[in-house]
Amino acid sequence: QVQLVESGGGLVQAGGSLRLSCAASGRTFSSYDMGWFRQAPGKEREFVAAIIWSAGYIYYADSVKGRFTISADNAKNTIYLQMNSLKPEDTAVYYCAAAFSTGSRLRDQRAYDYWGQGTQVTVSS
Repeated sequence: QVQLVESGGGLVQAGGSLRLSCAASGRTFSSYDMGWFRQAPGKEREFVAAIIWSAGYIYYADSVKGRFTISADNAKNTIYLQMNSLKPEDTAVYYCAAAFSTGSRLRDQRAYDYWGQGTQVTVSS
C-alpha cells in the first residue's frame, strides 16, 4: 500500500513555471512505476510523464516534451514535475499515480494502482 499526496499547484500566467510535488508514504516509491496525469474540464485524464525504475527510463507526452521535467528525490520519497513555459492548455487537475508495474502500458491510467487526490493548475493567458 502507498499513499500519494500532491502539492504545488496554483495560478500562473502563460509562460510561467510551477513545480508539483508528490510525496509517497508506505512503501518506498522506487518499488513502483510513477506517473503524472492530468485532467482538464470536460476531457479524459491524459498521460503527462512517467518514471519506470525497472528500465531506468523517463517518458513524456509529446505535448509537454521539452517543457516539463519529471524527477525524484529518493531520500524524501518524493517525485516532482517541473513545468516551464506553461500554456493555457496545460490547465488541469494534475494527479500523481503509482503502479506495481505498468509493463508496456505506462501511458494508460488503468495500469496504475494508486492515485493522489490531485492538485489544480490554472494557466491564464
